[in-house]
Amino acid sequence: MRTQEIIDRPPRTIMEVYKMLPEGTLAELIDGIIYMSPSPIRPHQRTISLLSARMTVFVEENDLGEVYVSPFDVYLDEKSNAVQPDIVFVSKARLSMIDPMGHIHGVPDLTVEVLSSGNRKYDLEKKKDLYERFGVLEFWIIDPLNKEATGYRLQNRKYIEFFKSTGKIESKLLGESFSF
Repeated sequence: MRTQEIIDRPPRTIMEVYKMLPEGTLAELIDGIIYMSPSPIRPHQRTISLLSARMTVFVEENDLGEVYVSPFDVYLDEKSNAVQPDIVFVSKARLSMIDPMGHIHGVPDLTVEVLSSGNRKYDLEKKKDLYERFGVLEFWIIDPLNKEATGYRLQNRKYIEFFKSTGKIESKLLGESFSF
């Protein structure tokens, strides 16, 4: 929702509080706790721009689904978990989870988190654990300062590292590698 509305009653749940935040707010709700962060710095944004552009071209040329860039809400559940991954991929077969006038309501196929100085532990631990628990098939972590990229693939409900490199990431899910 996140539009300006007249509040006719106080929020009753943490999800209602989250949904009342102004549009564009860099905030996430994980296990009922709202986490906020400052806007990202140049290396972070540059990495996202390059990677998302290359992913979008590949995904669209091959009619595989859709790619979204943060801030864009992903409601993993409707109670206490809503995140804004830096890049999200939803496969064509699962596009019904995207509200045409809203956000993603469900578990995307792939999420990408680009590290910032203030979010390293948060992305490497809390969000990785959350994505694993909810069953995101593939998860990438990228450090924009040294260009190190690590790919994880869900196997038997646990993430297994399948790729580590500098300046590029390989996707088992998409069957392609992307430089940044």
